[in-house]
Amino acid sequence: MSGRSVLKRVDWLTVLLYFFLVGIGWINIYSSTFSEASPSIFDFGQLYGKQLFFIGVSVISILIVLALEANFYERFSSILYIISAILLLGLFIFGKTIAGATSWYDLGFFNLQPSEFAKIATALALAKYLSDIQTDIKRRKDQFYAFLIILIPALLIIPQPDPGSALVFFALIFVLFREGLPLIYLGIGLITIMIFITTLMFGTTWVGIVMALLIILFLLLKRSSFKVPILPLISFFIIAMAFSLSVNFVFNSVFEQRHRDRFSLWLRLEKDPQKLEQIRKTIGYNTYQSEKAIESGGFFGKGFLEGTRTKGDFVPEQHTDFIFSTVGEEWGFVGTATVVVLFTVLFLRLVYLAERQKNAFSRMYGYGLISILLIHYFINVGMVIGVLPTVGIPLPFFSYGGSGLLGFTILLFIFLKLDSNRLNEWV
Repeated sequence: MSGRSVLKRVDWLTVLLYFFLVGIGWINIYSSTFSEASPSIFDFGQLYGKQLFFIGVSVISILIVLALEANFYERFSSILYIISAILLLGLFIFGKTIAGATSWYDLGFFNLQPSEFAKIATALALAKYLSDIQTDIKRRKDQFYAFLIILIPALLIIPQPDPGSALVFFALIFVLFREGLPLIYLGIGLITIMIFITTLMFGTTWVGIVMALLIILFLLLKRSSFKVPILPLISFFIIAMAFSLSVNFVFNSVFEQRHRDRFSLWLRLEKDPQKLEQIRKTIGYNTYQSEKAIESGGFFGKGFLEGTRTKGDFVPEQHTDFIFSTVGEEWGFVGTATVVVLFTVLFLRLVYLAERQKNAFSRMYGYGLISILLIHYFINVGMVIGVLPTVGIPLPFFSYGGSGLLGFTILLFIFLKLDSNRLNEWV
């Protein structure tokens, strides 16, 4: 397909949404890192100048992604996946430690975070595997290999330690559900999360009592014509109780103190008000200040460069993980609602594009893209407004960072390239 044909057939609504989000993100990065001593937007010694440079590099990457043949991404997906795994392994030897995590390569002028590009490679590899087996993934063997593709990069990222980035990979499981994975896996996942949280909040004894009562109630309400599988119920109860018993050990012996403090703050596990307030002022300081910044913005906000908490550096990491708080303070409810609407329209558009694909690989990759962007958006915004525990992952297209912006850009425009080529013979 010629370059002119690609530009003609690319989905321009998605492209416009991308540039709107990147542009609004840069404006807020500029505001949160503004320096009166150097107000020029082209000062590459300032963070907003660097981000402008990253935006330029991302535009160049868009042109490269769109110029490559569409079948390149399917053909070389396995090789890209292997390369990404090697880069993740290399961090244990050559990695640079920033903020306690060895997640970057120091390239001198630029710190490269390979986990951002591993997301792309994993989405491509998963789509390639699922499209090759040509099944609705009901066989255990197919499920095992699909889970393994997702699990390998996550296991390489967790020890860095970077549990936030590792969590993102598990969002790709939703691609499997779209392609026919039995919903029982989703049920198991939700039950596991519920048992973990309720055990921390109420203890194993109460979890066991409630589960036993629910099973008894289920047996009493059964219809006479319905044969109850007693043995599976007993097995489920035993496994659930064993998991509940392990929760406190994992929480106290495996989790680091900072992780325990975050859960204590989120679930209000600490009963002593003074200790809880102390945790809130230390581990929960970012979220507390972020909430205050958003709250102070009111309906219309304080105005561009007028955010007192933003200018006073009240919110740590405001230009990266907590960039949404700048929107709330300076642009108010109107600004945050606008950003939410833009992301919502983007997600709905991507679902529409994914569903209209004639090629299974393109559709599956599209849902991989949606899963990755959605979990980043959901967790980041939830963290900033205080409804979720603090997890260090950026807001797509918004947060400061070259690796993140470049990774999200390539991730998105690979799909737009596949979509623009959906009517060609290879599809």
